[in-house]
Amino acid sequence: MLVKHINKCIKNNLLKNNNTVIYGQNINAGSCLSGLTKGLSQNDSTIAINTPNSENTLVGIGFGLMMNGLNSVFFMKQLDFLLLGIDQIVNTYNILRQNPQNKSFTIFPVTVDSGYEGPQAALNNIDDFCSIAGIEGYSITNKLDADLIINKYLVKPGFRIISTGQRLLKEETLNLEILNADINLGYFQYTKGESSTIVCFNHSLEYGYNLVNELKTKNKTSSLFSINSHLNCNFNSIISDIIKSKKLIIIDDSKSRNKLSDRFLNIVLTKVKLKYYKIISPILSEDMYYPRHDSLIVDYNKITKEILNI
Repeated sequence: MLVKHINKCIKNNLLKNNNTVIYGQNINAGSCLSGLTKGLSQNDSTIAINTPNSENTLVGIGFGLMMNGLNSVFFMKQLDFLLLGIDQIVNTYNILRQNPQNKSFTIFPVTVDSGYEGPQAALNNIDDFCSIAGIEGYSITNKLDADLIINKYLVKPGFRIISTGQRLLKEETLNLEILNADINLGYFQYTKGESSTIVCFNHSLEYGYNLVNELKTKNKTSSLFSINSHLNCNFNSIISDIIKSKKLIIIDDSKSRNKLSDRFLNIVLTKVKLKYYKIISPILSEDMYYPRHDSLIVDYNKITKEILNI
């Protein structure tokens, strides 16, 4: 399962970065966030602290550790709790960001997107956190991007959010290879083709992968990209691909009203005369606040027919 691989990546990274403080509720007790933080304290050079639920204070502690020369990672059971730390991630960091930071502070929440959790455990809105604070965030979707993002950003000087979806943690990862990647790991390209360009945001890569395979059954190849960044990304390589295909499918499983995918589409429409485009995202309605499924409903056969008929 993906959770075991991410756990291994974090362990290996902490071994290379001595005296890193990791903390959060039950990170070293009980389920250890469903295995995400299991065994991290076994490294003698890692300081692990189980904390109560006091998120605003805990975010402030991370900034305090950074100011005092220590790297830290605040692991959170769910992204929803970070709402309580908004003041710190915006206003406290506005003070710190005025000077280069030699140490790192990373908040590592789990995005609850598995469904049936209720209204207080379904905040799939990393774009909003990154936008309001002007900070970078990265989503993990598979073993390959997990390796690269964790190794580059877990304890890189400065502040950011790294998250993985709860749904994906429980699943086996996709069998992929990276063809191309942004130097800042803002995006990854997994397939290249001519029939269409499929661009996935947030934790939606598997939906795009399924669509690529559906098109393969019709002897059509597609380019598949995953945007892992939540604030800024250099889209030039992706737009170059869209210029060739002129057919774009955007898949975004986040619930944000302020989506990076919307900004991406605006950029594309100013540069490319598309023959076809489709946006697949959650339907935001009142029933989304009740316990229900959180999976996107994608009619792969219908989309494939639309692409083939143009």
